Amino acid sequence: MSDSENPTPENDFRLEFHGNAVVICPAANVESMKWDLIEQSADIVMTPLADVDPPMVVFDLSDVTYFGSVFMALLLRCHKHVKSRGGELVLCGASRMALELLRMTALDTLWAIYDTREEALDAIDA
Repeated sequence: MSDSENPTPENDFRLEFHGNAVVICPAANVESMKWDLIEQSADIVMTPLADVDPPMVVFDLSDVTYFGSVFMALLLRCHKHVKSRGGELVLCGASRMALELLRMTALDTLWAIYDTREEALDAIDA
């Protein structure tokens, strides 16, 4: 079985460091993320943040068309962790469908949402 046939949390996220910011790039398949993988996914995403103080995080959703409640729960968990350490979490590159979902759930009021990664990094002063 290839990685694409056997998804694991390690394959679902790419982390990039830009100065004092971490850009988290979820893969397109996060829309089908299962609840039983949320703990592992949260660890993969949040463990590198321990070395960044305060954590400044950009979730780049450019590769994600849509996502469900599991991914939203992961975003909220990361948000809570980042805020508890005095950091900031913003989103960028959201598709039209993702933006609509964020509006319908009022999560667009929780996070600043930018069109591009560059705008998001500028906004958190990375």
